[in-house]
Parts: sequence; C-alpha cells; structure tokens
Amino acid sequence: MNSSATAPGAAPGSGASPGVARAAAVLDLSAAELAGAELGGGMLGGTVLRGAVLVGADFCRAHLEGAVLDGADLTGASLVKAVLDDASLRHTKLDGADLGSAELSDTDARQASLRGARLHGAALLGTLLQGADLTRASLKETSFGTVVDKHTVVQGLSGSVYGPMTVERDGRRDEVGGRAMELWLNGRGADVRVIDPDARDITYYAKIGEGCPHSSPRGVVRRRFLDGVSYDEAFTRNLRWEATEYLRLYELGHNEVGHVEITEAEVDAFVAAVTAKIGEQP
Repeated sequence: MNSSATAPGAAPGSGASPGVARAAAVLDLSAAELAGAELGGGMLGGTVLRGAVLVGADFCRAHLEGAVLDGADLTGASLVKAVLDDASLRHTKLDGADLGSAELSDTDARQASLRGARLHGAALLGTLLQGADLTRASLKETSFGTVVDKHTVVQGLSGSVYGPMTVERDGRRDEVGGRAMELWLNGRGADVRVIDPDARDITYYAKIGEGCPHSSPRGVVRRRFLDGVSYDEAFTRNLRWEATEYLRLYELGHNEVGHVEITEAEVDAFVAAVTAKIGEQP
C-alpha cells in the first residue's frame, strides 16, 4: 500500500530507469482492506484497486480516471461527482452506491453489479454495461449513452434518461433512442422515461452585480422544469451544469446577488468563453 515502494527488480537507491520509475508510480492497492476509507477528492488516476474491499468508502469528487477496480467491493460507497472516465469496473460490486453526477465516459463496467445504485445526473457515455446488473437502480436525468446486451439486467430500473444507447446483439451494435429505447428497457422490467431534449422548459439567468453587468455576468444559472418539478443549476468551473440553491435562496431573500433573464445564445457565449479561459490555464 506504499506508493513510494521500489519497483520490482530495482534495489533501493539503484537509480531505476525512467520506464521503471513510471511503472513504480502506479499505486497498486489490489485486495486492500479499505472499508469506510475517506478518499474524497483524491487524485487516484490509474490506481489499481483490483479486488479491494471498499465498502462504504467515500470517493466524492475523487479522480479515478483509468483506475482498475475489477472485482472490487464498493457496496454503499459514495462516488458523487467522481470521475471514472476510462476506468475498469468489470465484475465490480456497486450495490447501493451513490454515483450522483459521476462521470463514466468510456468506462468498462461489464458484469458489474449496480443493484439499487443511485445514478442521478451521472454521465454514462460509451459506458460498457454488457451483462451488468442494474436491478432497482435509480436514474434521474442520467445521460445513458451506454452499450447494453441481452444479459444486461434492468428489472426495476427506474427514472429518466437521455439517450440514445447502443444495443449489442448478434455480433452487431444498433443505436436506439426515444420510444425504441423505452420499449427495450421497459420490456425487460424497467420503468424508464427517455427525455426528449427538445421538450425541456428552460429559463436562463445571468448573475449580475457591481462590476458585473448584464454583458459580462459573474455567472449563469438555469431553471429547468421536468414533469412540473423545477431543477436549478449553475455552470461551474468544472465546465458542467451542477445543482445550485442560488435561485431558491434569492427567492427567500438570503442572496444579495441579482440576476436577469437572458437568452440561450447568451448562455452559449458565456459557456464558450469560460471553457476557453480555463483551457488556457496551466
């Protein structure tokens, strides 16, 4: 469990080659007993946690890009806003885990168990879920651009998703979205609604104040309505829309920062400017 351990075959102080040094930098915690570990915000990209016991562990906002968690037990773990892009979660146990707003782009979660997992606002884009078990998992405005097959279990899977997803069958992959996606999922015991992105009712606002006029706001927020329920989000430095209490606090008189309604085009311009500015930072 020591990240500074000497690379295999290299004696301490022997001056291992750069290639060996890079290999030694990969933290290998295979089969480690880390139940309840507090690892929130950790920079754990590429970490090997194969077969580790991580029951109830806190990985909130942790960076696990390219991490290997095959066969690990993350039952009840918190992975809220964790980044798991390109990670391997094959046969990983995530029963009851909270993956709210987590990022799982191009993640390999084949044969993973996500029974009762919470995937609200998560981004599953190119995520491999062939043979995965999502029994009674909960979705809410989840980007479900996954790859599934006839062995993917969706009994009791419920909530709302954005499609399309990809269905693998008979050696080929077919993209399905909208009503066809609902029929595929719900015909296998799910209760899922696929959101039409063009049917959303959204109002955008610019946060203004002294020194931050309408033309150069200090931030942007939006209020979306889905099935009559409002959801407020702000575009953050994480370059994504995240939940905010700003509008509700303002309505209650607890926020002195003002705002004005703006157009979607103005929001797009703000998002592009912020994205470019952060991209220029070292």
